[in-house]
Amino acid sequence: MKALDPLDAGEARITSGGALENDRRWAIRDQGGKFVNGKKNERVSLVRSRYRMHPFSVVLKADGFGEEGAFALPEESHLAATWLTKFLGTDVVLEENFSGGFPDDTDASGPTLVSQATLETVASWYSGLVAADVLRRFRPNLVIDGVPPFWEDRLYGVRGGSRPFAIGGVVFGGVNPCARCVVPTRDPVSAAAMPGFMARFMEQRKATLPSWADASQFDHFYRLCVNTRIPATESGKTLRIGDALVLT
Repeated sequence: MKALDPLDAGEARITSGGALENDRRWAIRDQGGKFVNGKKNERVSLVRSRYRMHPFSVVLKADGFGEEGAFALPEESHLAATWLTKFLGTDVVLEENFSGGFPDDTDASGPTLVSQATLETVASWYSGLVAADVLRRFRPNLVIDGVPPFWEDRLYGVRGGSRPFAIGGVVFGGVNPCARCVVPTRDPVSAAAMPGFMARFMEQRKATLPSWADASQFDHFYRLCVNTRIPATESGKTLRIGDALVLT
């Protein structure tokens, strides 16, 4: 569910909309049709969610907020929305998009990608953070291993273009480094803001920008992870942990 806790998966099919199956399949919207997320409502970060896939259901809970709620989706989406409405303090509905999900960047709507070494490097910029914390803050879909920090900056080219690569048998196009919002500056569990997080990030990102990164993509340095597109030809293929990434 968009803006809620992640689901670790060993494999994922590619949908007809060029997304990972079930990635942000559900979104929380207000009565005006706008997304309700941690950028606009900090209480979203206090909601804990866990999932069952067959059949699909979600369990929602929050510390100090009565009992957890378990909801089969889509059959009980209205009940899940009622639980969220009470906790968030604003009227919301749940909306489903199975084929494409609800990506942040609708122009580059494929999975976001980062390297493990990048997560570790970014964590080193802050006292008390480890790579797993950075993972939760920046929410990439795919993490690649066995490469140096910021290696993923090879996976896009000049602004407006797309650089092809493949993971396993799935073809991708790398589009740009992902511009970030206020959410990574906050603890993903408590929603507490880390003072100076953004300024520190931008300073270090600029200082460590590798020679292989296309500087024209950086109108600012609060960017991390690679936005991608997956062509329609890849629908139905499956990504699996351990698949190799190959530049094409």
